[in-house]
Amino acid sequence: MAKQNGADIGFEKQIWDAACILRGNMDAAEYKNVVLGLIFLKYISDKFEEKYNFLKEEGKGYEEEIDEYTAENIFYVPPSARWNVIAENAHTPEIGTVIDDAMRSIEKENKRLKDILPKNFARPELDQRRLGDVVDLFTNIQMAVHDEKDLLGRAYEYCLSQFAEQEGKKAGEFYTPSCIVKTLVEVLQPFHGRVYDPCCGSGGMFVQSAKFVENHQGKINDISIYGQDSNANTWKLATMNLAIRGIEANLGKFNADTFFDDCHPQLKADYILANPPFNLSDWGADKLTDDVRWKYGIPPAGNANFAWLQHMIHHLSPKGKIGLVLANGSLSSQTGGEGEIRKNIVKDDLVECIIAMPPQLFYTTQIPVSLWFLNKDKPQTGKTLFIDARNMGTMVSRKLRELTDEDISKITQTFKDFENGTLEDVKGFCAAVTTEDVAKQEYILTPGRYVGIAEQEEDSEPFDDKMKRLTSELSELFEKSHELEDDIREKLGAIGYEFK
Repeated sequence: MAKQNGADIGFEKQIWDAACILRGNMDAAEYKNVVLGLIFLKYISDKFEEKYNFLKEEGKGYEEEIDEYTAENIFYVPPSARWNVIAENAHTPEIGTVIDDAMRSIEKENKRLKDILPKNFARPELDQRRLGDVVDLFTNIQMAVHDEKDLLGRAYEYCLSQFAEQEGKKAGEFYTPSCIVKTLVEVLQPFHGRVYDPCCGSGGMFVQSAKFVENHQGKINDISIYGQDSNANTWKLATMNLAIRGIEANLGKFNADTFFDDCHPQLKADYILANPPFNLSDWGADKLTDDVRWKYGIPPAGNANFAWLQHMIHHLSPKGKIGLVLANGSLSSQTGGEGEIRKNIVKDDLVECIIAMPPQLFYTTQIPVSLWFLNKDKPQTGKTLFIDARNMGTMVSRKLRELTDEDISKITQTFKDFENGTLEDVKGFCAAVTTEDVAKQEYILTPGRYVGIAEQEEDSEPFDDKMKRLTSELSELFEKSHELEDDIREKLGAIGYEFK
């Protein structure tokens, strides 16, 4: 079977299962900060201890000199915050207070972490006895056969994905499924230059970009990372996620709204990767009608999709590339001037590739999505590649699908063949289309319009087997329709409209 892209089920699951004893009656959103905060604290403590022991062995008395640590991008951990102190207090009633004090003292000594770390371990609803058990787990982690950064980094990423599943709709604020991120990165190939995400969530795009560089024998310092996010908790998650990977980034001094408080106004990025909020309404369009970013038309007040897209285009360098996730409505919508904006972007020869993605890739929504790739320096001028990947992927649970490594490789190779001018159209899957032909379709970018329908193989499935399979699939679709119906009722109720 093809290898999946989720974290390997091993150490990561051990961390998750053991830490789950902490949860009690806490909401996933609160519990997330406790678990991820502990992973982060253990990581920086171990890195500090490694350097501390090295300096002590040198015998020059430099082991308490902060500059010795910051020079190597290691966070200095003051004596009262070191893991041995926390471990010694694991089974005392004060363990939560000890951890909170450790977080505060670490922030005080490391300005990069100011107001970032969670400091709510002493609250009454968090069982202190269970917290001590989890501290024991982290104390006993065997690092000898693992790369420490990768081990805890993988645990952090795995726990993020598990919280995304538990939090449902709210998880879209901080987590993009790793197979989607990997597809964006493998197609864009950010080897060198400035990488930017204007709605960076927990920093998954940056982590995957760094992995890509390292996997191709590059150096992480070959890319410079810029981002921001409007949600304060999500912005903190991103800061910790990047720190645990040893990735330096400029995420702004605090969380901020990208449209109204651009943290990087002068930035011209070489690569932009993003998964902006789908179909965001009430984003403040009325206050930004004369904004310099709206080169291709003023985005509608009821949907920010083309505001995000134009913001990114505005921040591109002369040879810059974009890879982003958008709801499928952006491919064909004509309302609110969106059709005209899309037409102007296509006519400017920026759209390099559109990929229709399969359903059920997100924990957070059933909205079908597509990947857009734009390029200011297209090797195939006057052409756009369309890929229909809706039938790709493998169901890893009843509700969730993942693209396999083989799926991503097939998409990436198709894109490379297109760039090299060697692509042969595959009916039902991919087609290279001229801008003139896109214009004949009124600049609608739905891949199905261009790739056609794959030739059907002769049906040899027995009628009785087929009916059993189809009725089973229909039952699942009915169940999904009821879930969507409840979701619609809830949304209408939230704005004062109810129906029976």
